Amino acid sequence: MRWFAAMLMGFGLVTTGTAAEVYPGKAITLIVPFPAGGPSDALARQVAQRLGARLGQQVVVDNVSGAGGTIGLAKMVKAPADGYTLGFGTIGTHVANVALYKKLPYDPISSFEPIGFLGSAPLVLVAKTGLPVKNLAEFEAYARANAARMSYGSAGAGSISHFGCVMLLSSMKLDITHVPYRGVAPAMTDLMGGQIDFMCDQTTTSVPQIEAGKVKAVAALSRARISVLPALQTASQAGWSDVDLRSWNALFAPKGTPSAIVKRLNDELIQLMQDREFRGSMQKVGLELPGPEMMFPSLVTVAIQLGIRRDVPALKARSEYLD
Repeated sequence: MRWFAAMLMGFGLVTTGTAAEVYPGKAITLIVPFPAGGPSDALARQVAQRLGARLGQQVVVDNVSGAGGTIGLAKMVKAPADGYTLGFGTIGTHVANVALYKKLPYDPISSFEPIGFLGSAPLVLVAKTGLPVKNLAEFEAYARANAARMSYGSAGAGSISHFGCVMLLSSMKLDITHVPYRGVAPAMTDLMGGQIDFMCDQTTTSVPQIEAGKVKAVAALSRARISVLPALQTASQAGWSDVDLRSWNALFAPKGTPSAIVKRLNDELIQLMQDREFRGSMQKVGLELPGPEMMFPSLVTVAIQLGIRRDVPALKARSEYLD
């Protein structure tokens, strides 16, 4: 019978376990479209390390930054749809960029196979320690009197930090100079050094700096209080009920990636999101992880569609604040 099996293999009619690749059979590249040191990169590296351990193959983070995440994701969607190149996406790359860029190098829905959510985080208005404000009302009054001399930083046009400040300032009808950086890390460095006045940053990167006394927390840019900063006044409490800003992050594959691979990755993500140690480390910086009921890939598409329907018109209506 051995000769018969060998003959069939020669004609490609059967394969052996060594010839048939079992996914994953090699290292996986995770493209993060932002520089190292920012909130997306920090989360992506945690996910990459733990997902790789679950899959039995290394997941290598590749930071391909620039243009609000569009450069990195443009590279990802052109990769072979074989499960060995994945991408990290956010509300910035898949929603805000639709309003901020006339022509994206990808379609936020049709260019991707969503795998699952990776968590969401509220935004905080943080200021340099020397800014003479303690809450949002004082910030609004000070900014109105000093708008021409102030500046705010972001991770670049289209980033959640840019999107957040645009929504806040437009609600206040304030026009303040925007200083775009190539990521949150250099922007935060300049905020701590006093080169810019404030940022609208995710808790993921702002909480450690707030706790260290390197920046000042002014307000939670949300309706609900933030669990890791329970004493911090919310925008809603300060009278800005239309300011309710939260980021989301998700894992994507190029369009056409086999459904079996997408399911394998989704299954592993579901288990990872339930890992007690991982949840604990993420909750310390204010990141909220999804439960199993929120891990259907289709829900990522729904979030993108809702964001485009709700936030893109709002951003375009505030076009005078986007520069």
